[in-house]
Parts: sequence; C-alpha cells; structure tokens
Amino acid sequence: MELPLAFIGWFFALTSVGALVLGAALIFMLAQAGDLQRRYLSYSYLNDMVLAAVWLLGLFGGIGVIRLQPWGRYLLELFCWSLIVLLPLSTASRLYALKQPNPDAPPVNWLGAIAGITLILIPVLAICAAAIITLRSPETMKAFS
Repeated sequence: MELPLAFIGWFFALTSVGALVLGAALIFMLAQAGDLQRRYLSYSYLNDMVLAAVWLLGLFGGIGVIRLQPWGRYLLELFCWSLIVLLPLSTASRLYALKQPNPDAPPVNWLGAIAGITLILIPVLAICAAAIITLRSPETMKAFS
C-alpha cells in the first residue's frame, strides 16, 4: 500500500515535533521535581539524547519529504527502520519487566499490556512499512529526482 508523499512528510514531521515537545516537557518536569527524579534524569541523559536524535531524524526526514529533497527520502526511511527496530525491543523489555515477580505489587494487567501493544505497536509498524514501500516506489524516485 502506497501513501501520498505529502501525508508521509507531514505525518512524520508533526509526530516528531510532538514527541520532541513532550520529551522536553517531561525532562523539564523531572528537573523541577525532587532528588530521586533528578537522579533518574542524570542516569538517563544519554538515552534521552539518543531518543531526541532519532526524533530529529524523523523531523528532518519529514521536512525533506515535504520539500521533495533527495536527502529527505533517505532520512525518513532511516527513521522508519529505526522505529521498526526500536519499538519491538522497547515492547519486549516492558513486557519482560512486567513479568518480573514483585511480591508487593498488585497483579499485572496483561489484558491492558496486550491492548497497548495492539493499539500502538501494530499501527506504527504498519505506517512505517507503508512509508518505506512508498519511498522506494519508482514514482517516488522520479518525484525526488
């Protein structure tokens, strides 16, 4: 299934801006919170920087696709491949963390966990796959040259 180039560009550009703004807001709130939250922030700053770099890749790729710049196609495809790899890894690590026994914790809501995977992971993987297929199509190659 191929998607319109304008949709792909705007979707990934706006989604990336939203993720960057949300991430910056969360970091600001953690920095303003107590010692425990600031300590967590100091331990995870490298992860936060890498995550911001991935979202910047999506933003610049989306802008490049909107402007029909040849580099935009490559950046956006790299961003989509990054999401295709990172999202299942993140999902697996979260499910593994839920499986860990904690005697003080309430029982795990597996139905909610599976519903979250179904509602978030599957559509994001599908739109990334459709974007990659569209970006590699002969018509798209002609539009970018």
